[in-house]
Amino acid sequence: MIREMKEDDFIVSKTDLKGRITYCNQIFMEMAEYSEEELLGKPHSIIRHPDMPKAVFRYLWETIPKKEEVFAYVINKTKNNNAYWVYANITATLDESGNIVDYYSVRRKPNPKALEIIIPLYKKMVEVEKSGGVDASFKILTDILADKGMVYDELIISLQNQ
Repeated sequence: MIREMKEDDFIVSKTDLKGRITYCNQIFMEMAEYSEEELLGKPHSIIRHPDMPKAVFRYLWETIPKKEEVFAYVINKTKNNNAYWVYANITATLDESGNIVDYYSVRRKPNPKALEIIIPLYKKMVEVEKSGGVDASFKILTDILADKGMVYDELIISLQNQ
């Protein structure tokens, strides 16, 4: 079953540098169908859905260490094997010296029109990953970006704002 966020919902979480959850708000727990005790200290990948292309996470982990924020559409898996889509903004938290101390993510309801484009794209990317690996999947994404003359975040933000 696909769960749907409400228009005014915000899912908020923080992870340490190894991706372990250090904070999650009530809406995160409700959407993910986990208790706080089940989430804190666990890898954020506890909610990774198999329909989510690894190439998108590759982009995220190449971008965030450069202290740049990332916008992405993400499908998550719940404890009870349900799913929910989010429009995510992920940023690094910096200390006074400019060092990354943790990662902060705020997710909200995705634009349904954007998902009409993202769902088939992700499906294609996941299929390609099965035979050609993450590099082949990533190439699908970079080819689309090159064709549109956009960088990744521009595409994602434009889809959300359509």
